[in-house]
Amino acid sequence: MILSEKSATFRDHALAWRTLRGIVRSLRIYYGDGERRAAMDLLYGRFVKSGDLVFDIGAHVGDRIAAFRRLGARVVAVEPQPALVTTLRLLYGRDRAVTIEPLAVARSPGMLDLKLNLDNPTVSTASDAFVQAAHGAPGWDGQSWTKTIGVPAVTLDAMIERHGTPAFIKIDVEGLEAEVLAGLSHAVPALSFEFTTILPEVAIDCILRCTTLGFSSFNAILRERHALIHPDWLSAADIAAWLSTLPIEANSGDVYALQGSGIRNQ
Repeated sequence: MILSEKSATFRDHALAWRTLRGIVRSLRIYYGDGERRAAMDLLYGRFVKSGDLVFDIGAHVGDRIAAFRRLGARVVAVEPQPALVTTLRLLYGRDRAVTIEPLAVARSPGMLDLKLNLDNPTVSTASDAFVQAAHGAPGWDGQSWTKTIGVPAVTLDAMIERHGTPAFIKIDVEGLEAEVLAGLSHAVPALSFEFTTILPEVAIDCILRCTTLGFSSFNAILRERHALIHPDWLSAADIAAWLSTLPIEANSGDVYALQGSGIRNQ
């Protein structure tokens, strides 16, 4: 019994160490580059102005929170991973303009099974298809999801009822983006959603949902290069066609969607 308890304690300490190491790695990557911060501010400044409300769905370690706050926005940061929630509270818990919601977002309220990648928490996911697609794919070598926890989920509509209508919603939830958008029926001025080349069908579903919600102008960035790819904004059909041309090595990026003609070019 004593040996069993010691083994369990050792495993818990090992998992805690891997979690901490993964978070420190993310903090170094996402906060350590001044040029990257400047590029994010320029990009998000197209969609967010001082006093706006922003939803950060999949806040991770909060580098986007920092960008939105530099622009003067109020932020609702949604993150289901307990260790990352602790990190966000340490970084932003005293900022009255930041509300941290320890939740997932989905098409309907309930519980989700969240698969944790302890070494790289940015790709923790509630999507079985995402984990399966990553297995053996170029650029996803060495990724493993070794622990599963249950997390509560709400819809974007419920978040809007609770906090108000945002000017911008950023969605980065590793393969669950279409499920998140399925829980939105309110019109918002602009949003972004992450896409991956290992699950192109998720991006197409997101575009279709965006058109249903009234979004008509689309653009994109690739990976962590915070500059729009297309000089002119595209239709839904054109952004979908562009996505279909990307090689799997392109890995990931974000699609930006705007209602009507609310395009800012600064």
